[in-house]
Amino acid sequence: MTAHVHAAQCEFSFLSCSSSTFVETRRCTCTTFGRGAQRRAKRSAVKLVDRAARGFAELLTPDGYNPKTKKGRARGYSSAILHFAPATLSGLNVCQFASPECRAACLNTAGHGGIALDAAGLNDVQRARIARLNYYRYHRPEFWALLVAAIQAHVRRALKHGLTPVVRLNGTSDLPWERLRMLDRRTIFEAFPEIQFYDYTKDPRRAIAWARGEMPANYHLTFSRSEVNDADVRDVLAAGGNVAVVFDCGQKHDYALMPELWSGRRVINGDADDLRFLDPAGVVVGLSAKGRAIGMGSDTGFVLSARAA
Repeated sequence: MTAHVHAAQCEFSFLSCSSSTFVETRRCTCTTFGRGAQRRAKRSAVKLVDRAARGFAELLTPDGYNPKTKKGRARGYSSAILHFAPATLSGLNVCQFASPECRAACLNTAGHGGIALDAAGLNDVQRARIARLNYYRYHRPEFWALLVAAIQAHVRRALKHGLTPVVRLNGTSDLPWERLRMLDRRTIFEAFPEIQFYDYTKDPRRAIAWARGEMPANYHLTFSRSEVNDADVRDVLAAGGNVAVVFDCGQKHDYALMPELWSGRRVINGDADDLRFLDPAGVVVGLSAKGRAIGMGSDTGFVLSARAA
């Protein structure tokens, strides 16, 4: 009998403390298994109840579930990413500077996010991202508590495997986390000063502020080019920041199709890993088109062809 089956056979009752938090109020009555197995069974039962109430199982996606972040392990890092429903998919715009082609090519549809979509264009991955954003939107105190706990758990897992934990909060969003404060008035960066955070952004003000050293010391930002922000790209590069550019590298993501130079700057392989905080300064981060962006390459669009260099 597995711990999961054992949990189903034990007598549990739960006291609802809020719309999304549950506390176990009765001990498991089975004695067939040791205390360790009983504790795991109880945690499994609580997790099932929490998932039903919130609409998602985990707040942060660990690196084992994302092929790109998984590559960071070779360099000694373990990345966890927070994925919200992008743009206005949930009714709340979390991508203020998203361009039309950016929305059409969004990574929200790449990988598991684009598999077996229903008539509404959604699947379980999409619904979980909507649920996370609604949890942030409508249950902010509980969200902050859950985010702190999720980062703490990520740190423990990473250190257990001899890896350095890092966190990306805008996996499919573009929120100004440096201005968002928890109940104790600290930012999440201040709560975890020893952890490296990193993100992409299309907000030129944030990107230039980072390039000028005006962001938290443990937060790294890479500016993202679109079909409508070339002037901002020049400003960010001039300030010493890095810019991510998407190139059409075909279905097989052949990095050899990317140019060596773009806008007079060296292009580095941004698909080698997701560790943007390790990139040298003043470079272009070349990314291959993924999901719906494949085949969109042009000389002026969000996705560029190699000849656009």
